[in-house]
Amino acid sequence: MAEITAAQLFEDLAIDMVDDNDGVTADGDVLLVHGKPFARLTGESLAVLLPPARRSDLIGRGIASGEDGDWLLFESLDLWSEMAREAHEFVGEPPVGHDS
Repeated sequence: MAEITAAQLFEDLAIDMVDDNDGVTADGDVLLVHGKPFARLTGESLAVLLPPARRSDLIGRGIASGEDGDWLLFESLDLWSEMAREAHEFVGEPPVGHDS
């Protein structure tokens, strides 16, 4: 059986995550929630946005590498779904206390 490529995995992830009711859309190699990017394909890696403490933890444990700004890179395809869902929750949640 042929090994799945990063592009194929990202396409599968996009198909699985895109949901108009949840505000998730895809624009090429970028996944967005309510119009804000939360995950993207970068070469053979998945780049995601996560909170600063989580970024530091994942980089410190060697699970992810940093990229420009707030983006983290994940090379291990096994982590892509989990990290994309975590990024979706982080970016898609409204800031606490800004409802009034």
